[in-house]
Amino acid sequence: MRMNGQDTPGPRDDATPELPLATQESTRPPAGKERELPRDHSQAILEAAKQVGAILKRAGHKFALAGSVAVYAHGGNGTLQHDADFCVLPEDAEAVAASLREAGLDVHRPPEDWLLKTTCFDQNVDLIFELAHRPVTVDLLARAEELPVDSVHMPVLSATDVLVSLNSAFSEHHCDFGAVLPVARALREKVDWSDVRRRCADEPMPAAFLFLLERLHVIEPEQPSAPPREQP
Repeated sequence: MRMNGQDTPGPRDDATPELPLATQESTRPPAGKERELPRDHSQAILEAAKQVGAILKRAGHKFALAGSVAVYAHGGNGTLQHDADFCVLPEDAEAVAASLREAGLDVHRPPEDWLLKTTCFDQNVDLIFELAHRPVTVDLLARAEELPVDSVHMPVLSATDVLVSLNSAFSEHHCDFGAVLPVARALREKVDWSDVRRRCADEPMPAAFLFLLERLHVIEPEQPSAPPREQP
């Protein structure tokens, strides 16, 4: 999922096999469809995120979980539909790819020049080094929070940065407010909305979404700044 353009999952069937995480002894996940996946698609995406996150942690890379799995880690909806996303520094992209290949994952570069792609447990995983039209930076990753993703702790984009990235993705060609509205509702207590406004509200579509959030009483209206006092 391109972020330029993210409750817990339902109970798992007792018959669903456990998928192993990478361990210190072996970081090689099962390849392709050799291993039966959970029938719960959300759980399969979580397992892929946990596996890739564990590999990146052990290799010492700077990264942060993004997208819908980051929303889940912050307490949002656990129904995951697409893929797992990780932010990495542009200058680290090739080293990250090498670590994943060493762990047994195939990594390829799509036509888009802002990410790499891999597959883990038959789920798509994106390694993003440009988020919401801006390069991933050390400062962005430094703001990440260490949160549990199911059973694995890893850096996760701050809730404010998640909302900034989703708002910044709105354009005339991509303006699905309905998909982002539940995220804003779920994470509103963790988001610095003044920062979101400062970073996004100059563009018409993000400004319209923030206005919608105000009208739906998801967030408080922006307080007008006090007029400057006249000098005597």
